Amino acid sequence: MPQASTPVQPTLPVVIVGAGLAGLTVALHLADKQPVIVLAKRKLNEGATAWAQGGIVGVLGTDDSIESHVRDTQDAGAGLVDEHTARFIAEHSAAAVEWLVARGVPFSPDPEGPLGLHLTREGGHAVRRIAHAADATGKAIHDVLLEEVAKHPNIQLRERWMAVDVITSRHLKRDEQPHCYGVYALDIDHQRVETLPAAAVVMATGGAGKVYRYTTNPDTSTGDGIAMAWRAGARVGNMEFIQFHPTCLYHPQERSFLITEALRGEGGHLKLPDGTRFMHAHDERGELAPRDIVARAIDFEMKKHGVDNVLLDATHLGAEFLKEHFPTIYARCLKLGIDITTQPIPVVPAAHYTCGGVVTDLHGRTDIPGLYAVGETTYTGLHGANRLASNSLLECVVLGRTCAASILTQGGCEQAVLPAWDESQVENSDEQVVISHNWDELRLLMWNYVGIVRTTKRLERALHRISLLRGEIDDYYGSFRVTRDLLELRNLVDCAELIVRSALMRHESRGLHFSRDFPQTLPVSFPTILMRPAGRTQRGPQPRGAGPTGLWR
Repeated sequence: MPQASTPVQPTLPVVIVGAGLAGLTVALHLADKQPVIVLAKRKLNEGATAWAQGGIVGVLGTDDSIESHVRDTQDAGAGLVDEHTARFIAEHSAAAVEWLVARGVPFSPDPEGPLGLHLTREGGHAVRRIAHAADATGKAIHDVLLEEVAKHPNIQLRERWMAVDVITSRHLKRDEQPHCYGVYALDIDHQRVETLPAAAVVMATGGAGKVYRYTTNPDTSTGDGIAMAWRAGARVGNMEFIQFHPTCLYHPQERSFLITEALRGEGGHLKLPDGTRFMHAHDERGELAPRDIVARAIDFEMKKHGVDNVLLDATHLGAEFLKEHFPTIYARCLKLGIDITTQPIPVVPAAHYTCGGVVTDLHGRTDIPGLYAVGETTYTGLHGANRLASNSLLECVVLGRTCAASILTQGGCEQAVLPAWDESQVENSDEQVVISHNWDELRLLMWNYVGIVRTTKRLERALHRISLLRGEIDDYYGSFRVTRDLLELRNLVDCAELIVRSALMRHESRGLHFSRDFPQTLPVSFPTILMRPAGRTQRGPQPRGAGPTGLWR
């Protein structure tokens, strides 16, 4: 992994793209020594962090160990977890939880628990090791950190600002290895693009769940950081591994509300509409099997029986327990006419987490000096072929801290006179219907052709359609002034192509990637690492860090 090129210059801010847990963690660890600008393309509380229900892993209990957490992470990751990464993050899990406690995060208490916290268990975990704030952990964490960031005099929060692209050597027309110099960013309210020189740029934009028609993700999850880093020349890895959450609420008024993994962890049962349990026919762990297994089992049973959804029944846990531990789910479902204390919850799988992303090391460094990435935007090797529940918030905190330390001690962007954004050849669009139509078509084809179960023919059809859509989107992008919708569509089509290309390259079924044409799991496998080379195209999964896989353009 290339090292950053020059020391950080304190006269320039660090620009952090994204205001979720990863971005705010970096900001707070930087701000005492370095000015920071945080860009949020919608309201500050609209990111994926605030939607996270389950919790954050902490190896805290006397019945737990680093080895146990690493082993569970590896088992969930189906042979593609980087052990060094998993161990590093597990070793720092207790410190991450302690840091959040010190910030004032109101985790659910237990006087007899470690650090006075109640620990829950989720699918794939051998023991209770999940610190949580009832069933709204992400919101509790995000609210506290956002308040702290807003008070810091060295942090500037820019709401409704969206990064357009990373400014690299090609913008300066320099024939050199790519370097990061800053970002172009759209001020959405004033509809103007500004040039933001930066001491370093951190991509913390979350995942790409909105590339699918059905997702538990908020509208912000359009793969912006992945697409921008990719266009800048950074490698991406494991994009074929999209985690589908097994239990998204099935209701016409709530298309993105997930039912937390913890409800099954506490003993909830998955059933067919006739009340028959089915998970033990698919895995001896039943409802506590990893998410990919549960999602495929539900998909199989829905298709087998011709039903639109299955049921998650937690009524046997008791009304008092459900109201105390799952108040958000109870209230949301009750508003829709479902009393979870007496009725099962209708659920379906939905795209939930992007396990791949921008290739980084354990300090958030990408291939491009000065460009960093943290959180769901990244591929660090932690999640492998499937993410272990509640490892994601942990990764944000642990690597957010190391990313900030790297920026402060080892350097960031080079400084240069940057060109202004040029709008002299474009005009305002009068054809917004093109964007909405292409958006709907892209998400539908990804759902139908690149979903939970895949075939080579479907993937090839998807790639063909994506190629046609890309042509239309690129033509539109070159003709009209940019808007948030257009930028998100452009980023989504990049991510869709990365997902499909990666899926076509994996000739096996592993973790979250299941192919009917290659149903067997190979005895030895490697992550899929992609790059945009200048030379000859090469193909095939590569060991992480052992050299990139050439791509198509």
